[in-house]
Amino acid sequence: MAFTAFASQATVEQAPRKRSWIALVLLLPGIAYLVLFFLAPLISLIITSFQQPVLDGDIGEYTAGFQWQNYTDALGEYWPLVLRSFGFALIATVLALAVSYPIAYFIGVKARRFPLLQSLMLTLVIAPFFISFLLRTLAWKQIMSDEGPIVQFLKTIAILPSDGHLTGTAFSVIFGLTYNFIPFMTLPLYATLERLDTRYLEAGADLYASPFTVFRKVTVPLSMPGIISGTLLTFIPAAGDYINASRDFLGSSSTAMVGNAIEANFLVLQNYPIAAALSIVLMAVILIIVGLYVRRAGTEDLV
Repeated sequence: MAFTAFASQATVEQAPRKRSWIALVLLLPGIAYLVLFFLAPLISLIITSFQQPVLDGDIGEYTAGFQWQNYTDALGEYWPLVLRSFGFALIATVLALAVSYPIAYFIGVKARRFPLLQSLMLTLVIAPFFISFLLRTLAWKQIMSDEGPIVQFLKTIAILPSDGHLTGTAFSVIFGLTYNFIPFMTLPLYATLERLDTRYLEAGADLYASPFTVFRKVTVPLSMPGIISGTLLTFIPAAGDYINASRDFLGSSSTAMVGNAIEANFLVLQNYPIAAALSIVLMAVILIIVGLYVRRAGTEDLV
């Protein structure tokens, strides 16, 4: 009897150990992927950001070092672009939220009784992903060009002067950021609003609250997880975007963002330490902003 009890206890103890080893084996591919494609490039980027030029070397030739001055030089030269990037990203995020919330509310709440219409509208939200990001932005460059219909119409009604233009302005860059990242805002909002219990809205109306009060006191608080997720998914890539602000697309030299400076230093100027330092600064600032935002909003809202 004693031997049987001991054997049973040993079997019970071995089972969790076996399950833990199985879980570890299943996690290994994901861990290897993160190490290979995230951790290793990040370490390489940090090492590059401290490199120093080779004495009497060619352009783009650097050696390992510990040169903190790369960061001060990068910030000293490109701090206006850093501020502009986060300013553009913030405005685009707010505009995307203003546009996406009514769309997500209609699809997730009002269209529940019509599954076919709900599926069709959700497909239309996802449809831009079927076309390349570059092609969509190039299309808007053509539409907003000086010979395009929008500029000609604005000149006709005297909103734009005869020598005015849209491309190469802050307006076109912010518009491009907003347009391209609207699906990133709409989908998390839809996922939250689609699960919204409409009985709460009916209860608010039964208590003689106005529709605006019900929206402000009930709908918005219940949809905060979607708002937080959507703003993060929009703000983070928008801050590092370099396509919309590029002179080849919707921007100009006066609307360049920090992503354009990183691209130019990597591919044109071959100043790899400055480009790497700018990349680290961009990631660090985004992490700080996101951390403060999530802490202020409440991490439980991300669940």
